[in-house]
Amino acid sequence: MRAMSSLRIHRYLLRETLVPMFLGLAVFTLVLLMGRILKLVEMVINKGVPFMDILILFASLLPSLLVLTLPLSFLLGVMAGLGRMSSDQEVLALKASGTSLYQITVPVAFLGLGVGIITAFLTMMIKPASEDLFHKQVFQIASSRANIGIQPQLFNDEYNNVVLYANEVDERSGQMRGVFISDERPNSLPAIILADSGRILSNQDTLTLTLHLENGTVHRQRSGPTSAFHVISFAQYDLNLNLGQTSMEADLPRKNKKTMSIAELYRAIYGPDMSAGPKTNELIAEFHWRLALPFAPLLFALLGVPLGIQPVRSGRGSGFAIGLLIFLAYYMLLSASGTLVVEGDMPGLLMWVPNLIFLLAGTIILKAAAMEKPLPLSGLFHKLTDKLLCLLRKQ
Repeated sequence: MRAMSSLRIHRYLLRETLVPMFLGLAVFTLVLLMGRILKLVEMVINKGVPFMDILILFASLLPSLLVLTLPLSFLLGVMAGLGRMSSDQEVLALKASGTSLYQITVPVAFLGLGVGIITAFLTMMIKPASEDLFHKQVFQIASSRANIGIQPQLFNDEYNNVVLYANEVDERSGQMRGVFISDERPNSLPAIILADSGRILSNQDTLTLTLHLENGTVHRQRSGPTSAFHVISFAQYDLNLNLGQTSMEADLPRKNKKTMSIAELYRAIYGPDMSAGPKTNELIAEFHWRLALPFAPLLFALLGVPLGIQPVRSGRGSGFAIGLLIFLAYYMLLSASGTLVVEGDMPGLLMWVPNLIFLLAGTIILKAAAMEKPLPLSGLFHKLTDKLLCLLRKQ
């Protein structure tokens, strides 16, 4: 009977946590997607991108968002569920029936462990693959737009700081004749390029677009006291193109730390071809970030249970505010650690400091709550919560 009663209590606690967790997961993921939806809709309406390609972009974006929204939703689910039970005196009834705070923490901790495993699966396997798919899909859309979007005798400004004009365009082959180019990219001197013919080539392996020109001249004025004007003739000339990011706020599609798997990151950092420098520091920070983040839900369980059952003065909404403050504190510590690793040349183990801080804080707070003692820094938490709730209500 005792085991049956404990099982019912555990199922009830999980149900009370899962409902607000899934609701928060849907809301937070949708909020983060809203910033991209307008740009994706613009691609459908203004650029004529097929709707199926847009759905693929949506699907490839989701894992990157879930990595953040899943731990946050779990924390807010714990705070909201236990906060509701505390307000309705259900937690007090459980304690009166002999259920300790540690027993209440067990199902929540197991749920946090499950969320952590899903987060690890996302960060180490799904997210890199989805980032790579997203970059390839953007490149495919961009390259097709580059080949079919150029109209004869019209100026084309789809590229960053490059204006392209062609007198004639073959619709089948994409061959252009009578090419005029204004090149004002920031990393090179402004130039005017004239060519008899040209064609845009796409490289699926390196995910780059190149404008291959034949038989032309480059007109460039060098800066200086003499302001010399140079004219260079060429038989063949290749110009790398940067597609404008008006439709998507993304870097040029290429292999980077976000699209590398955890094994590729390890080989790049500790393999035979490793090299010291800022780039390696970025890879180290990314490697330890992926390993450290999945522990966050379990740490949030240690903090969320004792803080969620505390009586509050600001109503049930204070649980949401406290959970948001905890997540922001963790994320800011993790971001600061990453900055120190990248820019301060600190060891990658520094990325684990936020986990150690939250583990220590969660253990102390959970032990104090189990012994019915005042929680450390509880007064500061209440003040910050009241201010955040006031700010949210004004908004």
